This record gives sequence, C-alpha cells and structure tokens, in this order.
Amino acid sequence: MRFDNKVALVTGAGMGIGASIAEQFLKEGAKVVVFDIDAGRARQRAESLSHIGPILALHGDVAKESDVQNAVARTIQELGALDVLVNNAGIAPPKQVADLTSSDWDRQLEVNLKGVFLFCKHALPHMRGGGGAVVNISSTHAFTSYAGYAAYDASKAGMLGLTRTLAVEFGPYGIRVNAICPGYVQTPMTEEWLASQPDPELAWKQALSLHPLGRMGTPRDIAQATLFLASDAASFISGACLVVDGALTVAGH
Repeated sequence: MRFDNKVALVTGAGMGIGASIAEQFLKEGAKVVVFDIDAGRARQRAESLSHIGPILALHGDVAKESDVQNAVARTIQELGALDVLVNNAGIAPPKQVADLTSSDWDRQLEVNLKGVFLFCKHALPHMRGGGGAVVNISSTHAFTSYAGYAAYDASKAGMLGLTRTLAVEFGPYGIRVNAICPGYVQTPMTEEWLASQPDPELAWKQALSLHPLGRMGTPRDIAQATLFLASDAASFISGACLVVDGALTVAGH
C-alpha cells in the first residue's frame, strides 16, 4: 500500500476525475478528504467510499480563502496530518472572448487558478519536513488552444507556471509539486459537452478519432498518474508536467 498512514486532500472530488482520485488513494491505504463545492455530492461520494477506508467529506469553494483555511484545519484536526494535496477542482463553461464578461473571466480564474494558490498557500506549510506532495490537475489546454476557451486556457497555462514556482520555493522543505495535463477524459463534463453538439454521435466519433490510442481517457487513467506523482516512486520528480492524453497533442490536436 503506497500511502499507508498518509492523508490526501482532493478538491473537486465529488464526481469525475476527483472522485476517481479519491477512490484510488483510499485503495492504496490513504486517509482521504473529499472537498467539493456541492455539499451533497461530497457527502454522497464519501459515503459510497467509506467501506474502503477513512474518508472525510468537506464542503467549500476553492476560491474562498476562509473555506480553504477551514478545510486544511479540519483535515489536520480530524485526520492528524496532510501529506498529499490534489488540486483538481475546475470549471470550463465555453464562451468566446467577445461574449465573455468580466465576471465570467474572474470566476474561471478564481476557481481554476486562484483556488490552487489558496490551497497551496495554506496547506504546504503543514507539509514542511514531511516529504509532502502536490499534484495540480491542469489540462492540455495549457498549450493547445481552442475558440471559446480563453479563460480556461489562460487558467490552465497559469497553473503550470504556478506549479514550477511552488516546486522551487518548497523544494528545500522536501515538498514536491507537479502537474498533470489530461486530454479528453470521459467525465460527466465531457459527456455533457459532447451531448450539446449539433450531432452528438458524430462529435463522439470525431473526439475518439483524435486519439492515436483509439479511445478517450478515463478518470482512473488520471488517478493512476496522480498516485504515481504523489508516491515515493516519483521522489526525484518536481516542477514537471505529465501529459496524459493518449498521444492527442503529439498527433497535432
């Protein structure tokens, strides 16, 4: 069990990628905190996984500093430590720049980027000397751009810059910080987007055809990559970005 006696906090863990990450950490022996803006979803996810191991459901907004501070404090108070932080929470409502309002822009940057900053600011000091690990879930949108995703692309690119700086600043304390850049992953968000297309069936086929491996990623694919970067197997990896996209980007998509 790679994470026996370790505590992992996963944001946006009520569904999709975050839920799978939480589950895999539990299966590898960790105590897990499921943090989500939807209280019911967090509680339901925790209840469904409680048979595997110790799990705590916390509700809050990653962009609200008091919620972040409370989550870190309760994690340490109730589970005794904080060893792994996975910044997974994110939103991606598409809107082209001409139609993007200042509030639209601000909200995406707050959730996708400021939330990472806040959790790292308040969590990482508690990891000093303990060999802690942070995994930030970015996106291939960090370096391949699409119409309608200006705010999302900017936030995910910014996350990579923040990841590198955190790795430099906290490396002397034994803390590693890395990022994962998933491509298409079959989550409720992706399924909802494909279903909204004029021809959903064609959209699915086109999305699959972009991947040389012939399939989309699954939440478990991203979870396994996350566990690797958080584990001792990656003890000399920090400040890196691991692309997990089935060769999507190297194929030019």
